[in-house]
Amino acid sequence: MMPGSLKGAAPRGRAWVDILPRPALDRMRIAEIYHSVQGEGRLTGTASVFVRASGCNLRCSFCDTPFASWHPEGEDLAVDEIVAQVAQWPCGHVVLTGGEPMLFAELVTLCSILRGQGWHITIETAGTRFLPLACDLMSISPKLANSTPAYVQAPAWHARHERSRQAADIVSRLIHDYPYQLKFVVGTADDAAEAIDYLEQIPAADRRRVLLMPQATDWESHQQIADWLQPFCQRQGLQYGARRQLQWFGLVRGT
Repeated sequence: MMPGSLKGAAPRGRAWVDILPRPALDRMRIAEIYHSVQGEGRLTGTASVFVRASGCNLRCSFCDTPFASWHPEGEDLAVDEIVAQVAQWPCGHVVLTGGEPMLFAELVTLCSILRGQGWHITIETAGTRFLPLACDLMSISPKLANSTPAYVQAPAWHARHERSRQAADIVSRLIHDYPYQLKFVVGTADDAAEAIDYLEQIPAADRRRVLLMPQATDWESHQQIADWLQPFCQRQGLQYGARRQLQWFGLVRGT
């Protein structure tokens, strides 16, 4: 697959959003690097190396990786150190995820090196930031209202998350410049309806590349949502997206 377009000016400065302490220059805060199997989306079942950046500009109420968002942890690694760790597993696919990896300007260099080594690159992003980088699959997960933390849970983040969680203009640019998939996490019929409304803001989106996935932390709850979500997707011309990692591993870190 051809590299994604590199249109647009290089980012000015770097986005050190919500990452404390501040990493050293030319380094990324990395929570974990591990080998597993992709459990979601168009590449479900593909053996992949996952590189999880630590730090996020959102605080989803249902976040299943709080160690990369609510309480970011990890170590500051130079790009060449990340590449060396990825190279331990010659499986051909790498997933750059988070947190929010698009906060890091170093991602441009990292993707360029990985592409040069022949890796297939997937970027997992909420679609609120843009970087001009090489990518084979831009996996975009716009956040619905169900992601906003309750005021009593996080007063400072309640309004900030709600204000920042969607950026239709950036999502539109991403789907124009890259091979993509759009993933919405839904738990109720209202969530599913909101996803349909959101798609009206990005009319260029191909519904064959739009997946609705159950909001669940275990397989039993996942399947209860799937019972009504699968036929809903069929009626709307969307794809149903199972979150197979819950079936295969459960909610376990490093999988």
